[in-house]
Amino acid sequence: MTDASQYLLVCYLEARADGEPVAPGDVAERLDRSPAATTEMLQRLEQRGYLAYEPYEGATLTAAGRREAESLYDSYVVLAEFFRTVLELEDPDREAIELAGHVSSLVTDRVAETLLESDTEPDDHGGPSLERS
Repeated sequence: MTDASQYLLVCYLEARADGEPVAPGDVAERLDRSPAATTEMLQRLEQRGYLAYEPYEGATLTAAGRREAESLYDSYVVLAEFFRTVLELEDPDREAIELAGHVSSLVTDRVAETLLESDTEPDDHGGPSLERS
């Protein structure tokens, strides 16, 4: 998935925060997309079996959608933490949402390892080290 992964992940994040169904307007706002584009993508995700979409009500993840979203969420959490603590980006969550569906589990695992190493290995200046041994 490409753009669809962002919508699925945001549906999952919103469902965790506020329950289901997830309002399309909340998804559109979080992704900075138009309501029409959001509705279209939610309908596509419904056709793929990832969620049930009811106009004016919102989206509810299916079991398949929840499994896929949980995988995306794992990547999102690792990437957001990397962007926050290592790269010190202004909006790490937004960047992580953009990339979560585009990186392999290998990349996510390596980033997680790097984060763990940076927490435990000081560099020559007393700060975290990103060098791998």
